[in-house]
Amino acid sequence: MSILSVRNLRKIYGNTVAVDGVSFSVGRSEIVGLLGPNGAGKTTTIDMILGVLEPNAGNITIDGIDIFSHRSKAIGRTNFSAVYTPLPGNLTVYQNLRIFGRLYNVTNLSGRIEELIKSFDLEKFRNKKCGILSSGEQTRVSLAKSMVNNPHLLLLDEPTASLDPATAREVRIKIREFIECGEGGVLWTSHNMYEVEEICDRVFFLSHGKILLEGNPKTLPAEHNKKTLEELFIAVAREPLTLEVG
Repeated sequence: MSILSVRNLRKIYGNTVAVDGVSFSVGRSEIVGLLGPNGAGKTTTIDMILGVLEPNAGNITIDGIDIFSHRSKAIGRTNFSAVYTPLPGNLTVYQNLRIFGRLYNVTNLSGRIEELIKSFDLEKFRNKKCGILSSGEQTRVSLAKSMVNNPHLLLLDEPTASLDPATAREVRIKIREFIECGEGGVLWTSHNMYEVEEICDRVFFLSHGKILLEGNPKTLPAEHNKKTLEELFIAVAREPLTLEVG
């Protein structure tokens, strides 16, 4: 059974079809990239997976649980991090982790917080308010929060966008460790194609709300006569009709 199953997902805003019949899955111990230019429908898709938006049509299950019939149970197995959703800035790092841990009913919460503070090198920031941290430091706290409940499904939207290369590499290593140490799955969005090629097992390219391409990020470019994943991304953004496959 897949950790995440999305079937025929559709979202319409007025006369605009933001997501148009999207279907994909994330397996256990798998990192899947959801790629595409701005406006392709990535964030709308993620918001529907999180239950923030209700689709006009389609079905989403997490661990086989329908998120619209049993939302709390399904979402309790999920967590999320994105650069555009900062944690409350008036709370300290420790307070944020504690509040979110309580929301997820994490057992042995104090111990779990200490593990995360150590893992993400946050000891010197534990009593500092998140609002005064640098963007990179806030990203590390957000990633720590996203793992507080040991989620089965981890949704990461541009997780390393504000990090320096060395810290971004450490984060990728931690995400890979998260995958290798359990049965969770990750849905990852990024505009950094070098990072995607390194971290993702499979990728899906969205264009105008539809999945245009899918496959192994290391071999997909050659299948479409492109030298790199970045070159393929640019082609999807500029000339998607030339890449459609039957």
